[in-house]
Amino acid sequence: MLTDLFERIKATPFTGKRRLVALVGAPASGKSTLAEALAQKDPSIQVVPMDGFHLDNAILSDRGTLHRKGAPETFDAAGFVHLVGRLKTEDGVVFPLFDRSRDQSIAGAGAVRPDTETILVEGNYLMLDTAPWQKLAPLWDLSVKIDVPLAVLRQRLLQRWTDHGYTQAEAAEKADSNDLPNATFVLENSLQCDVVVTTDHVTDAPPSPTTPTHKVE
Repeated sequence: MLTDLFERIKATPFTGKRRLVALVGAPASGKSTLAEALAQKDPSIQVVPMDGFHLDNAILSDRGTLHRKGAPETFDAAGFVHLVGRLKTEDGVVFPLFDRSRDQSIAGAGAVRPDTETILVEGNYLMLDTAPWQKLAPLWDLSVKIDVPLAVLRQRLLQRWTDHGYTQAEAAEKADSNDLPNATFVLENSLQCDVVVTTDHVTDAPPSPTTPTHKVE
């Protein structure tokens, strides 16, 4: 349940200025929804999304990768790794956010609050075992994976893109040619997380009530 995960997070010790929790999942797995639900339970929790490190569409067009936006190579991965290191050790950290309506990142749009004790970093590639993403794993005090079947992810993705005005055919093309390959890449190339939350429902609610499955050390 949400309460179980919340209590596990709050009980996790940390050695830096604040607790860093990775909330990992494939596209449309419910990361943002779960992160916000957890943050609403405690004002000392703040969410920092990875999406602010999307490369600009102009750069992706120049590189011929705009059609793969959301894949690992379409992020400023080195910049994101640097940010996470700063979140662990520095005060007054400012970070970019992604404006989905404008489909672009906004520099300096977020800032860590002085009273923040726990930061939930949510994104697809937080436990990826490829360079330079693998530098992130040692920085997390706790890692949480949302495990959703691919068939459920596809239904959610189709709904996401049709909600953004795409036809059913266009939504299917975006999901099958980019989002689902990214999801498969996450599943096949990520390190094991400390906690796994599972769901098999097509819903916009956070993946609960499910009991986190703790990794056996």
